[in-house]
Amino acid sequence: MSVGLFLLACLAAPASAAPICRLIVEAETGATLVREGAGCERRNSPASTFKIPLALIGYEAGLLIDAHSPALPYKEKYAAWRESWKTTIDPTSWLSESVVWYSQELAERLGAAGFSEAIERLGYGNRDVSGDPGRNNGLTHAWLSSSLAISPDEQVAFLRRLLDYRLPFSRRAIDQTVAIIPSFRLADGGLARGKTGTGTPTGPHGPSADRQFGWFVGWAEKGGRKILFAELIDEVAKSEEPAGFRARSDMLDFLPRFLETRSLGATK
Repeated sequence: MSVGLFLLACLAAPASAAPICRLIVEAETGATLVREGAGCERRNSPASTFKIPLALIGYEAGLLIDAHSPALPYKEKYAAWRESWKTTIDPTSWLSESVVWYSQELAERLGAAGFSEAIERLGYGNRDVSGDPGRNNGLTHAWLSSSLAISPDEQVAFLRRLLDYRLPFSRRAIDQTVAIIPSFRLADGGLARGKTGTGTPTGPHGPSADRQFGWFVGWAEKGGRKILFAELIDEVAKSEEPAGFRARSDMLDFLPRFLETRSLGATK
């Protein structure tokens, strides 16, 4: 099944339908706490959730220095469909504003060989960074509703390896990456860190202009206990609010209620 084709199979579902996947896993043991939806094993374009592994690759390669360096000025040639992207961007604002052109600039500085090799080292999703067929654009578009794909199960497994320092990258690069992932204070006092992603599903005839998919992946912690999560949703029609923001709102609303019943932070 091609990237995003699974989403097209959901055309009859209303916008308020349950997520394609809602997955919550105990970080320490890997035990599954919540698994809802039929799509947790299905691969989908990572969209802007790919900024997490790309940041890790950038820090490891020395292209990213710290949370605020390098600060790159906006250029007219850059793709910028949000006004907030038309300014100088550093690693922190890159993730918080989800700036596509900064990702593309970083990937181009890595070069095709370095980019491909790093994805192989990470074992990230299907590892396919070829891009759109016949367009030779993998270096700048592979993660944007194109060739690269990852499932919610794989997203959570990747994050678990990241936080356990079990990826073949330095602790310094991992710590620097974690530090720039956006954080959110939960209603119960816990802290979540995560990254959204929004894109257009693709099928045999190209992008489906009347649909969006939305990701929110990350983890939450309180009192020394940590859980990992991935939320992937499908929306029937585009709206002013990106689908990734809806996925984030849904998960951030769900986590405190879920964690309260599971006594997050309690001694086991």
